Amino acid sequence: MSSPSPKKQDKEEQKQKAVKAGEGKKGQGKEDGGSGGGGEHGAAVKKPTTKAERRALQEAQRKAKEERLAAQGKGTAKQTTSTSGGGAKRSQASKGGEGGAKLEGKPLEVPRPTRQRNSSSSTSVTTDDHRPNKSSKSSKKATEQQVETGRRVKQLQLFSHLQQYSKAPSSPTLPWHSVSTYTSIHPAIIKLGLHYSHGVICGSNSRCVAMLAAFKKVINDYTTPVQKELRRDLDAHIRPFINFLTHCRPLSVSMGNAIKYLKREISKIGPDQSESEAKRLLCATIDEYLELYIVKAGTEISKLCQNIIKDNDVILVYAFSSVVQRVLLDAHCSGRQFRVIVVDSRPKMEGRHMLRTLVQKGVKCSYVLINAVSYIMKEVSKVIVGAHSLLANGYVMSRIGTSQVALVARSFNVPVLVCCETYKFSDRVQTDSIVNNELGDPNDLVQINRRQGNFLTGWKDIPCLGLLNLVYVITMRP
Repeated sequence: MSSPSPKKQDKEEQKQKAVKAGEGKKGQGKEDGGSGGGGEHGAAVKKPTTKAERRALQEAQRKAKEERLAAQGKGTAKQTTSTSGGGAKRSQASKGGEGGAKLEGKPLEVPRPTRQRNSSSSTSVTTDDHRPNKSSKSSKKATEQQVETGRRVKQLQLFSHLQQYSKAPSSPTLPWHSVSTYTSIHPAIIKLGLHYSHGVICGSNSRCVAMLAAFKKVINDYTTPVQKELRRDLDAHIRPFINFLTHCRPLSVSMGNAIKYLKREISKIGPDQSESEAKRLLCATIDEYLELYIVKAGTEISKLCQNIIKDNDVILVYAFSSVVQRVLLDAHCSGRQFRVIVVDSRPKMEGRHMLRTLVQKGVKCSYVLINAVSYIMKEVSKVIVGAHSLLANGYVMSRIGTSQVALVARSFNVPVLVCCETYKFSDRVQTDSIVNNELGDPNDLVQINRRQGNFLTGWKDIPCLGLLNLVYVITMRP
């Protein structure tokens, strides 16, 4: 018999090797399916190809991760350890390391990588648990200042969110503020803040005019540091001054609008302008603001009211308002014959200043307290009041007692006129006097000159007694 050729032998050997290789792969697949890849070199996990398979794998991984975290218990450190361990297992499974991936009838316990959003949120939660918020810091700082100065202020729960009243000492050498704070603040600002706190300067217009005059002194004494721009450094330079004035007394709406205007003008200064020229322009801008928004605004309001005030009118005014005083004096100078009833209330008794000024100019006046306003309202033909601010919803924010006078006037069908400049307009909406207000000195309510003495002396020692002295009230539209 003839032996087969060498070519045929090579082909037969290749076929036999291919058959053996196929049988080995089948046996390996069966072994992997039964034992879960417990071989020496591990099992090659088939990656999902379709969208449904990938979604099923992700859901299985998520459930496996939740079960593992529930078994391990709570704790951020444990969660981080399990996440890193899962990542290591996943890397080993993908590389096909020695251990392999054990299925055991369940999907791979490979956790998904934590997203940046989740990690940041968990970090914020942990920091919030250990770090107090800004309100707690401010309240703690206020409490420490009160303990240092020895002025214990009893807080009312309903108005604890407002800035509590704290009267500044008559001299900055007392420990009302830190010494380092005073050394970095301009003397004109310190003087102005003390006047605010002691009530020497009160009223929205007066406070705004005094603040802008103090800022003019600050600008004139300012010197731009080396390698800095005036428009950037001056804004940061006056910021602690504003904070100091706020600590002395909360800023009025008129002051806030004036500060915004000043900062906007500072930002408009060009980098090529010299320091002297920029300071001159800023001072001229402040003078223009005072002339346009306060002086001329009062003049226009007075002109409009001249057509409203008639002869033989009985005009009721409440407390003191510089705009209302100017309206009445201009009407008197124009020859109108009218009578004024000044209504006043404790504790400020600001109507006395209004009464004194009108009497000196020859205006016929009467003076009553607010508890008699319902008795005197039947004689009144018009009510003219001032305003601290005009809100976006049309409500008027004015000194406490204005709302009561307006309600009594409405019950008697007496028209109420409110005189308010445009720089007092606010974009805030407010329907009550609780959300945002200013607290006055509660001790002002105790000072009653009576022969029997003051019944509220020592009120701080009574645990269930608290005195509330609100400065402003919201007057609604009819």
